[in-house]
Amino acid sequence: MSDFGYLEKLDKVFESVRKKTDFEPRVGLVLGSGLGEFAKEINVSFELPYSEIEGFPVSTVPGHEGRFIFGKLGDTPIVCMKGRVHYYEGYAVSDVVLPIRLMVKLGIKTLFLTNAAGGLKDGMSAGDLMLITDHISVFAPNPLIGPNDSKIGPRFPDMTEVYDLKIRERILELAYENDIPLETGVYCQLTGPTYETPAEIRMLKSLGVDAVGMSTVVEAISARHMGVKVCGISCISNLAAGLSKTPLSHEEVQAAADEAAPRFTRLVSEVIKSL
Repeated sequence: MSDFGYLEKLDKVFESVRKKTDFEPRVGLVLGSGLGEFAKEINVSFELPYSEIEGFPVSTVPGHEGRFIFGKLGDTPIVCMKGRVHYYEGYAVSDVVLPIRLMVKLGIKTLFLTNAAGGLKDGMSAGDLMLITDHISVFAPNPLIGPNDSKIGPRFPDMTEVYDLKIRERILELAYENDIPLETGVYCQLTGPTYETPAEIRMLKSLGVDAVGMSTVVEAISARHMGVKVCGISCISNLAAGLSKTPLSHEEVQAAADEAAPRFTRLVSEVIKSL
């Protein structure tokens, strides 16, 4: 899509949202598979289904309800994506990151990404939480490919520190203060929708990957491109292929998210209140 076409689409969805609410969020939160119950923690001002936004992609995956929730967590104004869209659903990567660009245009200064992921790191098990310290982006298409418009961000954005160091340090402090075990590691996004083969997992592990999933990286790149601070937490939903004796399933992902929900909710709530 040309610059003009993409910016025109972004402006159109922004105007569609602004016709319905003038809420100005400071933090954007994306809830991954099975983590949507966190939205109950928000003091809700307004809810907006994606289907009611003109030209907006709609989530088709179980566990992704598909709506924006505007409100406050403590004193922090927040917009929460209860469910995201994925590249494997057939959307262009520009549409996959359109919600992120929209949240930035609405006013967010920090983006908090969450996901369900397969664990590769030794000692990791289903239900663990992992703070994302960095990512590997070689398998999903880069969302910045194509013409660049300097009104959105630079042509060659620096990715030395995608996940903000000060926020990561604060998350680790809050995890310790709340007695919440928290792993740290590198996340990798593959396209999906198939789970990885054991050979692919061996390759990823040799590259230094600690968790793997089907989202997040393209969103983080887009947010950094627009100058927004980013942080991220993975809920380890299963051991990756070849590391577990049981076949992988979406039901397993949701069950692990349910098990981790109380710890996830407490930690994310404390982090957002502190932003």
